[in-house]
Amino acid sequence: MTSTLIVGAGSAGCVLAARLSADPARSVRVFEAGPAFRTPAELPTELLDPSHLPIGPESRLIWRYPGNLVRGKLAGGSGAINGSYFIRPPARDFAAWSAVAGPRWSFESVLPLFCDLEDDADFGGTAWHGNQGPIPISRTGDPTEFSAEFAQRCVAAGFTEIPDLNTPNATDGFGRVPLAVSGRFRSGPAFTHLYPAMARPNLTVTGETMVTRLLLRGTRVIGVEWARGRERGRTFADRTVLCAGAVESAALLIRSGIGPESLLRSLGVPIVRPAPVGAWCTDHPEIGVECPADEVDGPAVVLEYVLEADDLELRPYTRMFTPGLRRVGVALMRPESAGELTLVSADPTVGARVDQRYLRGARDRARLRDGVALTADILGRPIGPVDDSWLRANLGTSQHLSGTCRMGPAGDKRAVVDEFGRVHGIDALTVADLSVVPVPLSRGPQAATVMLAASIADHMVV
Repeated sequence: MTSTLIVGAGSAGCVLAARLSADPARSVRVFEAGPAFRTPAELPTELLDPSHLPIGPESRLIWRYPGNLVRGKLAGGSGAINGSYFIRPPARDFAAWSAVAGPRWSFESVLPLFCDLEDDADFGGTAWHGNQGPIPISRTGDPTEFSAEFAQRCVAAGFTEIPDLNTPNATDGFGRVPLAVSGRFRSGPAFTHLYPAMARPNLTVTGETMVTRLLLRGTRVIGVEWARGRERGRTFADRTVLCAGAVESAALLIRSGIGPESLLRSLGVPIVRPAPVGAWCTDHPEIGVECPADEVDGPAVVLEYVLEADDLELRPYTRMFTPGLRRVGVALMRPESAGELTLVSADPTVGARVDQRYLRGARDRARLRDGVALTADILGRPIGPVDDSWLRANLGTSQHLSGTCRMGPAGDKRAVVDEFGRVHGIDALTVADLSVVPVPLSRGPQAATVMLAASIADHMVV
């Protein structure tokens, strides 16, 4: 029997697989719904290039959900297709996180993990940083014309340049984006963690395998059911860890009878344990402010600079999403409005639905209007009245969904898992991905995801 079965070889699953299989006495098996390339040489070239986002309508490497929500569907998950942004959440986020889930998630507790994970080419070995970890971190030395101009305009607007956005209290100011890249190549968790561990005899990674349901004996998980093409099967394990992401981890729990009672009844799923799975989730709403431009820069990472202004992040994208137009994304990083994930069918081929409920809160709308006004001022481009209709017409998502399996103590009615990711009331089941994060994060989630996975893996090893 497998010691540990990991569902999902995304960003968190890669880290879990590598750290747990380092113990030769532990057998680790990973099921990935998408392709599980075994070496970098097998990867499509677009996955190597951090300037390319393979998320267009032709891509077969992503999950697609209503509302233009996408997720990586391959070994490495979203970390294999994203823009390589690797900014840590600030210390205040971990103060909020630890207030909900306990002191192991305080900034002081997680900082050593961040340092151990990184090899920072610019600040490694200094305070707050590491230089011997598996993840190479660097910042653009030769920015594109648009990025450089944006930085100059930030100075003219009175903002200070922050040399290192990964310092604990880097809040207001602009700076170069820390990037998980090595030379010209994207360095997602499959590169940094999974591929180096693939040769271990105690690690088995199987792609194109969709886990459809958890197998339970009473309230103990003993394995999973899966589908691989026309093949169907069961795999048993001492412990199962869900690393399928904020959508699929929650959906799998619900299909297995762990979720809101009314939803389970409506789906015809036998109730194993009532739990608020999917009842709360959060993401970063984003408004695109565009301006005409003639110049076309060469290939570059998608974001070279960002401006942080309290709970707003302004993102001058290097690529043109619309020919002839440059875009600055205005993202609200600590929204008050929360969303909900539900299923409309127990059939695993029917995708979950996420109601983001963006712009529901008056404060969220006001802050996004502030962000649009700030962007217009920086760009020197007047924008007409920004009413609620304008916001909705220009609204998008940052693709940072989290919190569907919220972390918290057993007495917290909103909590699905405890501080170690263990599902309340269910034995031998852990969730270790963005779905457990109990507060909105003020930065993009990639750095937080690998830290979270490392922390939970290290607890499981003890």
